[in-house]
Amino acid sequence: MTGRGIEGRLDTEERDMEEALAVANESGEPSRPQARPARSPQDQHDRDLEEALALVRDPDPRAPDPGPPAPESPASESETRTPEPGPRARRHPGTQDRPAGTDAPTPPSSRHRATPWPEARAVAERAARSAPRRPALDVPLDAALGLVLAAPLTALTDLPSFDTSAMDGWAVAGPGPWDVREHGVLAGHGQPTALGDGEAVRIATGARIPPDTTAVLRTEHGRTDDKGRLHATRELQQGQDIRPRGQECHTDEHLLPSGTHVTPVVLGLAAAAGYDTLLALPRPRVEVLVLGDELLTEGLPRDGLIRDALGPMLPPWLRALGADVTAVRRLGDDADALYGAVRSSTADLIVTTGGTAAGPVDHVHPTLRRVGAELLVDGVQVRPGHPMLLARIRDGRHLVGLPGNPLAAVSGLLTLAEPLLRILAGRMAQEPYTLPLKDSVHGHPYDTRLIPVVVRADQAVPLHYHGPAMLRGVAAADALAVVPPGGADPGQEVELLDLPWALAG
Repeated sequence: MTGRGIEGRLDTEERDMEEALAVANESGEPSRPQARPARSPQDQHDRDLEEALALVRDPDPRAPDPGPPAPESPASESETRTPEPGPRARRHPGTQDRPAGTDAPTPPSSRHRATPWPEARAVAERAARSAPRRPALDVPLDAALGLVLAAPLTALTDLPSFDTSAMDGWAVAGPGPWDVREHGVLAGHGQPTALGDGEAVRIATGARIPPDTTAVLRTEHGRTDDKGRLHATRELQQGQDIRPRGQECHTDEHLLPSGTHVTPVVLGLAAAAGYDTLLALPRPRVEVLVLGDELLTEGLPRDGLIRDALGPMLPPWLRALGADVTAVRRLGDDADALYGAVRSSTADLIVTTGGTAAGPVDHVHPTLRRVGAELLVDGVQVRPGHPMLLARIRDGRHLVGLPGNPLAAVSGLLTLAEPLLRILAGRMAQEPYTLPLKDSVHGHPYDTRLIPVVVRADQAVPLHYHGPAMLRGVAAADALAVVPPGGADPGQEVELLDLPWALAG
């Protein structure tokens, strides 16, 4: 993880809020062990999973009591923001008393207005739609996984392309009993000769049906007598276990629309329908620039240096969002190196880590000014991760500046990088959904909060360890809950942002 606090120091307000949350989430009386019956292996697995999740659901009961939250300190100029308009529905422990007749806290003044969280995501989508499009490519099937169809998938043949047997057994003609031909019909062979009434022939699954076949008698539903004649042991219907030509689709029939995400099953369908290549949108190219002199790439933290968590985490996450990560470069705190990297990059999106505030080694803003970039989002009303930014640089390319703290960077990924990459990659947006919270979540007075949760029994269960520098909670999470300003009560519906791997799990 990086060691910039929130770009130079830990946000005082965030720290105070975390201390208040630690008090609010104390587990109370320890649970009393009870005798349990023997469990099946699956039950034991489920129990082990729940015990592991408990480690990130509740604070360590052995940890010392942090005491009451400290009073809020005035935020510095780089940490302040303007409140979202509109009333606040309730107060939560830890908020300061307000004058009579007011229903929202009065935040400190700000040198610029941070963008509300929903608006920031919409800005990222609009920015992507305004970017120039790279032409679609004919991609071999074995290289198309994860891409998006640039044109509808249309059948190049009937499926199946001839009448086939759905089962191993006998192709029969007319009523039984039947005389069985000596040589059977196998899959992959040419057109067999026609059957006459009272005739049968051994047939394999997928083999072509002989002309004039009445039905296919399954192996388990037939027997032969001592004269070698075949008898049905069950009633046989006309056309039984025959897959007729065109049963699934006919030539030129549209199978899938453009914009479909290419999954393994889509590859199988395309191959069955006669395709060797697919017309697909190219992956947006992303370059990751890891900033910070304090970062180690191996070994234990030492001498004021810490391990870089974002370098290993961001590239696979970006690939899961549909990107082609072309480079991961470690630049340290070098303004000229950052300027050169941004100026020379040909990626559709540059993602930087750290350096987005106004500290002595925070070089992202000055670099954007040097290259003449247009700031589209300069701070977002979200915790963690409010110093994130989005800029348009030359040729319609973009830069997303992530905060240096790991969970704050995750927040920036889901807020700005995900919607931008989704549009660039041509992916369809996931349908928004909500679930009720199992427990209350304390909110920021005027910012949205993103909290790691697991989904259990149609409820979102908040996890502990969700400070800006922590990954322990989100590592166990299924999603991030979008908590509105002011917080949320048990049973309140909140929007969930799924994590890419949670869908596959």
